[in-house]
Amino acid sequence: NPYAGLVSHLRASWLSGKTRPMEYRVAQLEALGRFLDEKKQEILEATDLDMGKPSFEAYFTEILLCKNELNVTLNNLCHWMKDEHVDKNLVTQLDSAFIRKDPYGVVLIIAPWNYPVQLLMVPLIGAIAAGNCVIIKPSEISKNTERLLAETLSCYLDTDCFAVVTGGVPETTQLLENKFDYIFFTGSPRVGQIVMTAAAKHLTPVTLELGGKNPCYVSDTCDIPNVARRVAWGRFFNAGQTCIAPDYLLCTLEMQEKLMPALREAITEFFGPNPKESPDFGRIVGDKQFRRIRALLSSGRVAIGGQTDEAERYIAPTVLADVLPSDPAMQEEIFGPILPIVVVANMDEAIDFINARPRPLALYVFSCDSKVVNQVLERTSSGGFCGNDTLMQVTLTSLPFGGIGNSGLGKYHGKFTFDTFSHHRGCLHRNMGLETLNTPRYPPYTQQKLGILNATFEVKRRGTCTLL
Repeated sequence: NPYAGLVSHLRASWLSGKTRPMEYRVAQLEALGRFLDEKKQEILEATDLDMGKPSFEAYFTEILLCKNELNVTLNNLCHWMKDEHVDKNLVTQLDSAFIRKDPYGVVLIIAPWNYPVQLLMVPLIGAIAAGNCVIIKPSEISKNTERLLAETLSCYLDTDCFAVVTGGVPETTQLLENKFDYIFFTGSPRVGQIVMTAAAKHLTPVTLELGGKNPCYVSDTCDIPNVARRVAWGRFFNAGQTCIAPDYLLCTLEMQEKLMPALREAITEFFGPNPKESPDFGRIVGDKQFRRIRALLSSGRVAIGGQTDEAERYIAPTVLADVLPSDPAMQEEIFGPILPIVVVANMDEAIDFINARPRPLALYVFSCDSKVVNQVLERTSSGGFCGNDTLMQVTLTSLPFGGIGNSGLGKYHGKFTFDTFSHHRGCLHRNMGLETLNTPRYPPYTQQKLGILNATFEVKRRGTCTLL
């Protein structure tokens, strides 16, 4: 295996204890901060070459959000690393009971192409903070960003403990044959199954950040212009190539008719009369992806947009009306600038529609009535949730980000990333003396000893808990 030597080298570094001291972790994290500062222009240029990503969007998602994660981690690392002392029973009152946050060892991070810096850097920050050695696999589809990461990250990070591996499916397949102590994968559910199967051979734990068709229910009581702007921003940001973008709208026929002119106005406000000429609207990453998305335009009827240019890999911001659940656009995650609208009779039908499908990565609901928002929240299940906006939940490092069921396994962002890459080791350090306290547990057993054992170990219920 071509990567066996690399994995062995990193494992030797980890076993040496090099990555464990807080000072080492901080130094590597600060080096990542310098990378983001010094290579800012190169990152903006690479993401523009890969998918025409507007510099505003690239700076916000690939640099600012990464720096936020980095600074939150550096601000809190000494606290996160501390042993967490826990409650004790009567027998262990004089002992020390705590949770130690140990690094897993050598971990693998496989990143996608749609946010090629952020979705590699954020898990990397947590993996370094937790004291691991890391092999990083950027996506070969965003080839300019891949080249930038491969050529420059090694200038900032300790190459004895961190390495970048490039290549496509064959290389990733060979990489996955090696034993890792943790694997963090972001991509499609189909490839997630392959990664999980490879990890199972070594009993390696995984985090899988996958996609899904994220529903967006719009109730009959809402501020229509605001809904249109917020939905259009979330759907067409990064030309729709966002795993948490609203994938389709659910609303009544009456609301569909009201939303259409508002969505058209929002798209014109954002991108002008011809979005193809707008510097603020991106392109599809590759020819294969372009053809797949274009084929979905046959669903329902094109109410807004629909124009395409294969040479530029351009698909206009598009809204499809009267889409049926059986239409092609409802059979797969769209991952492009197309927004289907599916008509439902009411909120109950929308909830039933959502619950009849695999659980999504994100779920959105718009309503001026907070009871409607809470009803949808309480009666559905999804990786994350946002009421009256789109995408914004991902900007909070205080919220866990991750899927459930078909949309993923595990969570990260902020402290959640540190915890994901840490083994929480339960530890009890007992006093060597006071042996008389232990005699009730030793044979020969008696009824009297059982009574003492019951009195010292039993946990009593205090009463009912009320959710406010």
